[in-house]
Amino acid sequence: MIYKTVKSSVITFSQLMLPSHSNFSGKIHGGFILSLLDQIAFACASKYSGKYCVTASVDRVDFLCPVEVGELLTLKATVNYVGRTSIVVGIRVESQNIQTGEVKHCNSSYFTMICKEENGDKSEAPKLILKNTNEVRRFYKALHRIEEHRKLKGHMKEPIDYKSKDLIDYLLENHPVKIEIEK
Repeated sequence: MIYKTVKSSVITFSQLMLPSHSNFSGKIHGGFILSLLDQIAFACASKYSGKYCVTASVDRVDFLCPVEVGELLTLKATVNYVGRTSIVVGIRVESQNIQTGEVKHCNSSYFTMICKEENGDKSEAPKLILKNTNEVRRFYKALHRIEEHRKLKGHMKEPIDYKSKDLIDYLLENHPVKIEIEK
């Protein structure tokens, strides 16, 4: 069994934000940032595993503040958790005003990547060596998110009768929605 350190996975990527990356309001388009997140997650997981990796899921992407044209966007990625074939990559995104030096935390997100063999079959990921309490914290939080997702899946009742009076009443009483089902 192969073990690797978190440090062996670290990737940092910086890019100047250009007008071609902006949306109609003049801020950097969220879809462009998502693309960069996916690229660095791939690079981090593939560097760590030595394998081709594919994105299996993304656990929340919250845009905390807008990124301006002319700012330097820096993405920092590390492996936070390793399962049998999966790797959870944690990514922190910061933007820096290159004139004032002000740095803003714009986003933190977690990508689950799957290791693949050349023939497309899943491949075992190298196991993780945790060397400090920050790495233990990140591993534990990733494990906690995974367990919460499993619990949530277990609580989802399928199939649901989407026409049932109980469900309709619940939605109307607890959510800002108007329901007008066509017959």
